[in-house]
Amino acid sequence: MVVKLLLKTSMLVLLMTPSVFSQDPVSILSWTWSHVTKRAAKSKVDPLVPAKPITPETKNFQRRAREQRTDNPTDPYEASIEGRSAAMERAVQESRAPQPDDQKGYLYDIDVRNDSDYNIDVVFWEFQFTEIANPNNIVRRQFLCAAKMKKGDRKELSVFSLLGPSDTLTVESLASSTGKLFHEKAQINRLELSDGNILQRHDWKYSDVKDSVKRATSTPWGNEVCRPL
Repeated sequence: MVVKLLLKTSMLVLLMTPSVFSQDPVSILSWTWSHVTKRAAKSKVDPLVPAKPITPETKNFQRRAREQRTDNPTDPYEASIEGRSAAMERAVQESRAPQPDDQKGYLYDIDVRNDSDYNIDVVFWEFQFTEIANPNNIVRRQFLCAAKMKKGDRKELSVFSLLGPSDTLTVESLASSTGKLFHEKAQINRLELSDGNILQRHDWKYSDVKDSVKRATSTPWGNEVCRPL
């Protein structure tokens, strides 16, 4: 998916308060985060093995005749010395192929609804953590989503990140093994509309994340909707 950021100079300044849903262009209905392990996609291997020899049994007529039988006959090539050798070589090559490692990280989710009369292309939002034992320790994890939301659309925005709630904790927090460590909230920072206009929180600056946005959009997007900033 290609994200097109509509960076216009004109802005409509908007204070977004997640608890007052009816007054917001985009309502945050719920939010959550969790520890997850992202399974790595296994590398595809195309082993170099000898090609199947052309024999009467491998020709099209005989092959289709075997496929139509109900007793599931074995391919004669697989039972041959050549076939078994090729299968063993294929297994060896696949076992030696480097495979990417799984990633341990965090999954951040918000459930949002477009209550405005606008079509929204891009949503900037964040998860904010305030350490209870040290309220001055506030951590913001920000994200960029190609939301593509029409009027009335409801969508769950989910993003994987290697970064968790906080980089540092006080001794008091570390000593608490069962208590709640953070006050948490989610908020919308910026909406880029299909008509080119921008709605933005009054206390949020695009310039603070400009470099992060450039990095997040520097590589082609796959099936993901959101990326961390």
